[in-house]
Formats: sequence, C-alpha cells, structure tokens
Amino acid sequence: MNIKEVDLINGHVLYDDGEHQFIWLGWEEKEGAHAVQVNQYLIINRGKGILLDPGGVYTFPKVIANLATYLSPDDIIAIIFSHQDPDVSSGAALWLNNTPATIYISKLWERFIPHFGIYNLDRIVAVPDSGMTVDLPTGDKIEIIPAHFLHSVGQINAFDRRSGILFTGDIGAAVFRDKKYLFVTDFEEHVKLMEGFHRRYMNGNVACRKWVEIVRRLNPKMLAPQHGAIFEGASVNKFLDWLSGLRCGLDLIDQIYGV
Repeated sequence: MNIKEVDLINGHVLYDDGEHQFIWLGWEEKEGAHAVQVNQYLIINRGKGILLDPGGVYTFPKVIANLATYLSPDDIIAIIFSHQDPDVSSGAALWLNNTPATIYISKLWERFIPHFGIYNLDRIVAVPDSGMTVDLPTGDKIEIIPAHFLHSVGQINAFDRRSGILFTGDIGAAVFRDKKYLFVTDFEEHVKLMEGFHRRYMNGNVACRKWVEIVRRLNPKMLAPQHGAIFEGASVNKFLDWLSGLRCGLDLIDQIYGV
C-alpha cells in the first residue's frame, strides 16, 4: 500500500465492492501529548453502518465528523465495543444519544455500562463467551469472535467475512514513537513497537495460542487493531506466528514483580 494514497486525517477505505465497505476513520491531526492513539472503523452494508470501538469523549467530535462524510449517524445500526476500557467505550452515552444503534459488548462488562452514564440497557446486547453473529441488511453477518484475556478478560473481536477483515481490538496494538503509518510494511521493525505492550498487557501464551488457532481458521486478509497499524498480506501470518510464540503476562510474572 502506497502511503501517499492514504488520507491519515480523514480516513481510508480498506474494502469496497459497491455495496459493502470497510473504512478506517482517520487520526486526530494533533493528538494530545498524553492521549493514547486509537483507530476507529466503520462498516457500511447497503447504506447501514456498524461502528467498531468508536472511543470516548475525547475522540467523539473527530469520529462523528469523519463518519458523517461516509454515512449519516442516523444510519448506524450497531456499535461493537471490544472491551471496557475508556478509550474504547466511555463515549457510549454520546453514541446512543446521537445514533439509533444497538451496542454489543461482552456480558462481563454489561453491568459496568451505567458507569458511563447509561441507565437504560434496552439497547445493550451482552455477548456470550462463545461469541455471536450480527445480521446485516444484505444477509451478510459480522461474526463476534472471543478474545478472552487479550488483554481484557472479556475482549471480543469482529470478523467481517465479506471483506475478510478482522478487527482485533488491542491484539496487534503498537505504540508509535515519532512516525505513524497505517499499514505494516516492515514487520521486523514494527515488532519493536508492539513487544512492550503485548508482553505486559496480554495474559499469557496459552491465551495467545488459543486466539491464533481461532483466527487461522477464519483466514483473514487483514488484521485491523485498535492502536497502531493494519496488517495485510504476508504481515498477517507473520503476526500470527509471532503472537503464537510470545511469552507474556503470567509467563513473565517474576520479571513483572521485579523478582
């Protein structure tokens, strides 16, 4: 992917077959010094939208403005939150007030939603541990895939089979230093931006290997994380190989405690 073809501020269409699109919604032009860099994604299926991890209050103005260039907020039918962290879901009340969407979140986090200012849970769907599917207007489905303990005990991912893109939440996250880029082109260099986060925030190698086993069966064309850059082509399998062999979390418990 030629970086010159990518609008890093206003977003970029990752897939488009005329009836179905998968869109990355861009970055803040100037992010706050202490803010976590985040990615938000929009799936459009025959004029109806599904948002993936739209974020909190900080990112709401940018995300809804970029979204509106592709689709009216009135046409958002579903929002999938990968887990409970504020950079993922603390804007839930804003999104419920500005769209007719139903929110999907792990059953483990349903009871935490009121702490984001939402007291009526009629538009909240608690996703079971085994995952579920979300039906789209064309008959296509978004498959909600379990990603337990990576890094949240109830993280979920979303696989859009039509585009072949898997939204991975915090799995595959990278912490940019000086230069940001949307697609991974040098995997070995990109690993340096992922290692610290994954070793500390992922539960352990058992959880990593289980997730990789599930994902290999899906055979995704792209992995789209909530932080960092998108994996496509050969970098998809390179990432899966790397993650399946990673020692992290409980595997490093003595190191974490400084023993």
